[in-house]
Amino acid sequence: MATISKVEAREGLKPRRAPYWHKLSNGCHLGFRKMTPSSGGTWIAQAYDPATRKQTRRSLGSFDDLPAHQRFDAAKKKAETWFEHIGRGGTTDTQTVKQAAETYVAHVRADAGDDAADDIEARFKRWVYSNKIAQIELPKLQRRHVDAWRRDLAKAPVIVNPHSDEPRTRDRSASSVNRDMTALRAALNFAHDAGAVTNDMAWRVPLRPIENAERRRNAYLDRKQRTAMIGKADKDVGLFLRGLSLVPLRPGALASLTVASFDKRLGVLTVGKDKAGRDRQIKLPPKTAQFFAELAKGKLPAAPLLGRADGKAWTKDAWKRPVKAAAGAAGLPDGVTAYAMRHSTITDLVAGGLDLLTVARLPGTSVSMIERHYGHLNAGLAADALAKLAM
Repeated sequence: MATISKVEAREGLKPRRAPYWHKLSNGCHLGFRKMTPSSGGTWIAQAYDPATRKQTRRSLGSFDDLPAHQRFDAAKKKAETWFEHIGRGGTTDTQTVKQAAETYVAHVRADAGDDAADDIEARFKRWVYSNKIAQIELPKLQRRHVDAWRRDLAKAPVIVNPHSDEPRTRDRSASSVNRDMTALRAALNFAHDAGAVTNDMAWRVPLRPIENAERRRNAYLDRKQRTAMIGKADKDVGLFLRGLSLVPLRPGALASLTVASFDKRLGVLTVGKDKAGRDRQIKLPPKTAQFFAELAKGKLPAAPLLGRADGKAWTKDAWKRPVKAAAGAAGLPDGVTAYAMRHSTITDLVAGGLDLLTVARLPGTSVSMIERHYGHLNAGLAADALAKLAM
């Protein structure tokens, strides 16, 4: 076995396609391939799997950015890192952060539907794929890489009014940073579970969510304000807002409903997969069922149940400006969004005494989320119930 640890020895090697090997441990070898007399050579790691009785190789590169006397040690360190990775059960395939993100999006699309996958993919395209972290291989990912990515994410300004002649920017909110970090953390955890990387030390701490970032949603609109906002909106926007005020769905979930989602005979609305990750059915009261029956009249099953005037489905970009205009025309505070309708209806349900489990099932969220944001509203109900127990 030729010596490849010394510069002079490597320079004296005869050029050939087959690598020259240096044993690091049982079944683990570091190889050096020299194709031409003037070549600086490239390095290879080779591991033997006794279970399959097969050799697995991985190219390590040339390390020509280092002085010649440092290349052996650098190649040895990289090879040993790879050997440790596969020794812990990691896969022999190498994934970059971007590839891990893409794999996760495909998983979410198959498991939770297009809406959830599209939301996560949009976050990756904006914050991950364009960042240097995207091309880092998972076994090489270090905490400093993730720390740098998080700093870039936090300091990126948000354009408040992108369609204006004079767009303004603001700092990103902690809750927005948390949502984008959650997507990347989920993708990396998924890759970890699949064996693409054998430990999560690189991101476990840097991607922890910011505490107390999710403040209570205070943009509450009473029935009079909601009615005024609907009345000031264009007809198609008004119908969309009315739908949100009748059934506490996420705006995106309401926009994705088709005529086929509503069973007129049973008065049942079937909500497809959204962030809750599963279909669910909502039995509607007669007046609400009549509202959706009127919307469905004369439309094909695949048509949007609450579509725009041109027949297309609503999107966040499509409803954002007209909803803001309707709120302004109704004299409502700045910052009122389509989501305010959902928040307001949930608030009324909780304050009206409906149990939190049922409230959570209607909008397709968790009981813990309802308790966190709305639990304070039924504190009085609990006190009244306890008072009845007094003897």
